[in-house]
Amino acid sequence: MTAGQAELAGKAYPDAILQMIEITKDFPGVRALDGVTMTVRRGEIHAICGENGAGKSTLMKVLSGVHPSGTYEGRIVFDGEEMSFNGIKSSEHVGIVIIHQELALIPELSVTENIFIGNEVTRNGVIDWVESRQRAVRLLQRVGLDVDPDTAIKNLGVGQQQLIEIAKALSKDVKLLILDEPTSALNEEDSENLLSILRQLKEQGLTSIMISHKLNEIAEIADSITIIRDGRTIESLDVESGNVNEDRIIRGMVGRALDSRFPEHTPAIGETFFEVRDWTVEHPQVPGRLVCNHSSFYVRRGEIVGFAGLMGAGRTELARSLFGRTYGTYIAGTILIDGEEVQITSVPSAIAHGLSYVPEDRKVLGLNLLDNVKNTIVSAGINRISTRSVIDMEAEVAAAEDYRMAMNIKAASINVGVSTLSGGNQQKVVLAKWMFTQPSLAILDEPTRGIDVGAKYEIYGLINRLADEGKGVVMISSELPELLGVCDRIYTVFEGRITGEMTAAEATQESLMRLMTDTAAA
Repeated sequence: MTAGQAELAGKAYPDAILQMIEITKDFPGVRALDGVTMTVRRGEIHAICGENGAGKSTLMKVLSGVHPSGTYEGRIVFDGEEMSFNGIKSSEHVGIVIIHQELALIPELSVTENIFIGNEVTRNGVIDWVESRQRAVRLLQRVGLDVDPDTAIKNLGVGQQQLIEIAKALSKDVKLLILDEPTSALNEEDSENLLSILRQLKEQGLTSIMISHKLNEIAEIADSITIIRDGRTIESLDVESGNVNEDRIIRGMVGRALDSRFPEHTPAIGETFFEVRDWTVEHPQVPGRLVCNHSSFYVRRGEIVGFAGLMGAGRTELARSLFGRTYGTYIAGTILIDGEEVQITSVPSAIAHGLSYVPEDRKVLGLNLLDNVKNTIVSAGINRISTRSVIDMEAEVAAAEDYRMAMNIKAASINVGVSTLSGGNQQKVVLAKWMFTQPSLAILDEPTRGIDVGAKYEIYGLINRLADEGKGVVMISSELPELLGVCDRIYTVFEGRITGEMTAAEATQESLMRLMTDTAAA
């Protein structure tokens, strides 16, 4: 036992439900956790903050048994007893349940089936569907969700699915609920609803640990905060004692104060080079429903153009349909590049015409998680390092290494798998992949989703660099302060229609929201 362990072991924490003491976890070539220590009080909401790659998710995987006992050093004391978890089942057995950032629901199964999957209600060895359904109704009521328990998961929104994950956790007699980025994919209304449910569960005596990059939510809901940086515990903050705000949390996370959330940037905007006229696209499964309704906009060289809209407004549908018609059924519309009409009917033709698209879901649409960093970075522009369909291996390594350095991708080497990287570094790999194609127009769909403030600042700098090189940037974001802080001009989208256009200098969150809900037009 180290001196730190002995000191903590000698302390009394009468209100503690959890102590993690000197947790150290190594992966090949990297130490992910280095003596992390934290205490969680019974009945509180405890937040864990840190930059991408700081070790937050690894720590929770140690706690929940994903990384079993014997693969790490240190001690876990839960509910007064020292624990050794050999898997998720053993941690769930004592009441620790984790909800990962990527929801573990099966789309084709019903709400009831998903809630009790692996934890079925049986009678004489046979699933009791009547009792299962009744229990599901009670659990749904507990999380404030009014849906038919026979509804298929695929027919529900992301916010509803998140609440079903919580109901699923509650079905396991949970004492400590761990939520990893629970609101990263939710709009503002669904996020507030989820936080409200967590407050209600807290009043019922449930203890929660919440990992989040949304510092405003942390400051609003957390009772205490543990800050981790580079795999080490930096400090623990008691929110009730006061003097805890977003700037205070950021200083602990990045090791310095961020004087501004957005880099200073003086745009050098040139002539219009990309224009869309009357773009109309039909929903792929619902004939007659327009996801893009006669949309028109333009982008100038060196300009960062934002698209604001509520979830489901049609921003992503517009971007994907422009990028090689990869979404929906094209009905009408024209794309002009440098004043000439072009036909972009496939992804290769989009790349050939200088377009790139960074999707909002990096793990599903942006990356092959089975591949390594090197192959991923060059994958969209393989022709740039090939001669007569033969890849120049030296050029491939040099290109990947150049982008790893230029974009500050934290990876042991370009040969490591992208699945081993933190979310922020995965996002940088996706950006590098498309920057390697040397696009004239970069379409970035939620480029900072699930990214910590330090990594966000770096990505904002990369966006500014693209603009300074004379490229055009289209940026879709659900965070209005981000659009106002980064963009030169902003369009608003509502139900597939572009409802307004404002310069960032004249726009406010209130004026954008009016256009996003179409109240200004009404």
